[in-house]
Amino acid sequence: MKTVAQILKAKSVDTVYKVRPSDSVLDALTLMAEARIGAVLVSEDGRTIVGIFTERDYARKVALMGRTSVNTPVRDVMTSAVRYVSPEQTNEECMSLMTEHRIRHLPVMKDGELVGLLSIGDLVKAIITEQQFTIDQLENYIMGGGAAMAGRTPSRPS
Repeated sequence: MKTVAQILKAKSVDTVYKVRPSDSVLDALTLMAEARIGAVLVSEDGRTIVGIFTERDYARKVALMGRTSVNTPVRDVMTSAVRYVSPEQTNEECMSLMTEHRIRHLPVMKDGELVGLLSIGDLVKAIITEQQFTIDQLENYIMGGGAAMAGRTPSRPS
């Protein structure tokens, strides 16, 4: 099972996007659309994470509540209880945490510093890559083992 550090290293884009709590929801949505991402971290000073704003937050706390994206600050609709993982944790632990808490994004912290952000898509991609590697290895084993056994007769104990 891959670790969070290995998954982060394999990501093609390692940029973690952030907005300020005072930024409008429209600003956050614009950034998310431009970056083609589903969540942004919320930080007052660029370092300390105070929340996360996701597409789900928008759908449930802005659109369904009749708020406007232009006039609503992110602080009013962000998720403040952010779950974190460390680089040493496994893909399986992250998937379990996401499933248990019904979340799709996990900031990665090391020694109190933000080192990355994992999405459920990152985790699924890592699982698929691992499974494909296993399949390829098994196919090579079967094909190699089958060819080696062709034309041989089993030996009998004497």
